Amino acid sequence: MNTAIKATHRLRAATAVALATGTLCVTGALAAAPAQAAAAPSVVAKGAFAMNNANGASLFTKKADTRLSTGSTTKIMTAKVVLDQPGLNLDRKVVIQKAYSDYVVKHNASLAHLIVGDKVTVRQLLYGLLLPSGCDAAYALADTFGSGTTRDARVKNFIGRMNSTAKRLGLKNTHFDSFDGIGKGNNYSTPRDLTKLASSAMQNSVFRTIVKTKSYQAKTVTKTGSIRTMGTWTNTNTLLGSYKGAVGVKTGSGPEAKYCLVFAATRGSKTVIGTVLASSSVTQRGTDATKILDYGFARLGA
Repeated sequence: MNTAIKATHRLRAATAVALATGTLCVTGALAAAPAQAAAAPSVVAKGAFAMNNANGASLFTKKADTRLSTGSTTKIMTAKVVLDQPGLNLDRKVVIQKAYSDYVVKHNASLAHLIVGDKVTVRQLLYGLLLPSGCDAAYALADTFGSGTTRDARVKNFIGRMNSTAKRLGLKNTHFDSFDGIGKGNNYSTPRDLTKLASSAMQNSVFRTIVKTKSYQAKTVTKTGSIRTMGTWTNTNTLLGSYKGAVGVKTGSGPEAKYCLVFAATRGSKTVIGTVLASSSVTQRGTDATKILDYGFARLGA
């Protein structure tokens, strides 16, 4: 047997041993197998969704298109309709009516503690809407920016504009029957739709500034013309200050809605935005959101 034949036999034998023992090394692209992606987290929320805010690519889903009650996350749309007003004057003063106060008392609703007769700016009402989730602030905004000769007509018109905005944004599984989430049984959305709504709202710089604010104190003008310093409004979104990079967005709760949170956080140039609906507690909705954010950023390599 000549030398070339012996070398060939030795090579075949070595290869057979390597294949049998699993020690064959492969060079090039095959040598480094991709690391296994982390498993998607388990969350308590009945429905959840998260996406890359830059391009809308889905990062996490759990019954993302299931219609659920939204609670006060509805107020994201309330704010958007106001902020979309052509030529909006954020310093316009709105006189607080007794009807707004009576409304929150009747429904035992979350409130901004607005005082009847005070003149409050639209900007301040938006803070009162989005930080302490004031239903009195929501009523004031709907009454101010709706069209009609009566308060009921103006509110109905405003809610109609909320629904037309949802349609324009392509939110096919969303419907509002209230300006604050205290609906009549026909106020619903989905985790995917709410996330898309929040992403749209976050394009507005005023909205972005408000929803990442931890606390705010307004100075209003009383009916006698003096200046009143309101109590501090604290943002109900517990991720602000507890999750690195958190930039919003809005909480919600209610007997049917349970505990909801629309959330967003930024790391470098990447932003993950998402929603959890019908979680089991204030603490759990934050935990659910944190798990999803961590998973989303891991998928984005951030």
